[in-house]
Parts: sequence; C-alpha cells; structure tokens
Amino acid sequence: MSKKTSLLLLTIVALSGLPLSREVRSTDRANAATEADRAAIMEILLEQQNAWNRADVTAFMRGYWNSPELTFAGSSGISRGWEAVQARYKQVYPDQAAMGQLDFSNFEFRFLGTDAALVLGQWHLHRTSGDVGGVFSLVFQRQPEGWRIVHDHTSLVKPKTE
Repeated sequence: MSKKTSLLLLTIVALSGLPLSREVRSTDRANAATEADRAAIMEILLEQQNAWNRADVTAFMRGYWNSPELTFAGSSGISRGWEAVQARYKQVYPDQAAMGQLDFSNFEFRFLGTDAALVLGQWHLHRTSGDVGGVFSLVFQRQPEGWRIVHDHTSLVKPKTE
C-alpha cells in the first residue's frame, strides 16, 4: 500500500469518528434533558398527590393544562376542558372522606419527543369507606408554564377475588 493510500485511509477513519462523537454528545444532552424532564414531571405528580391528600382539588388541578382542549377519559366517559375536569373531580370526590389518601406508584415514562411524554402508573385511595385503586395513562406536554397533563385516562381496577 502506498503512503498516499495509507494517509487517505487514516484520514477517512479519523474523520468518520467525528459524527459519532457529535452523536454521542447529542445523546448525552438528550439523556440529561430527559432526566430533567422526568424530574419535573415527577414533581408535578408529587404536588398533585400532596394537594389531593389535603383535599385541595384546585391545587391538584394545577398539574393539568388549563385549556378547553384538556381531555379526561374514565369510567363515566370523556370530559373536555379544564373546567369540566375540575367539576367532575369535585362531584365525584366532594369531601376529604371521599378523597381519602392518594398514593401514586409504579411509574413508567416514555418520551414522545422533546415536548411530550406518556406516563403510566397506578393510583390507590385509602379511605374509611373502602380502598379503591387503578391505573392511569397521562400525556404530558411542555407548555410555556412548564409540563402539564393534556390528557388523562384513569381506570378503576377491581381487586382480584380469591
């Protein structure tokens, strides 16, 4: 192999590593952003849990996108708009006894780009009238005010009888 061919091959190999290193740095930035976004979403969920446990539906609703385009799907159908979703919560959970103590758990995150995320999880209400629980899927979208829930699908899961 000539010196010229060797030099050409060495240059190609050296240059071929540049896009890879940029891609790795880009992936590192994306992973760091994803972790920061995951933490921001978890903070919203924790704030919601705490607000619920204080029987403060208004504070609980701060995690939702305050828009007529917000959607909530559950056993009673689909509610559209922030005001309708809040009214539904207040009707179904009129007081502290009905609300009980909320625990969220078993979160799974799937980022759907830089400005959207799907969060799956479980919810459980501890109440003197009887515990209930189920699953949820939340679609979060980055809004000017931060991450907000734009769609909530919550289902009751009846305990298995043995």
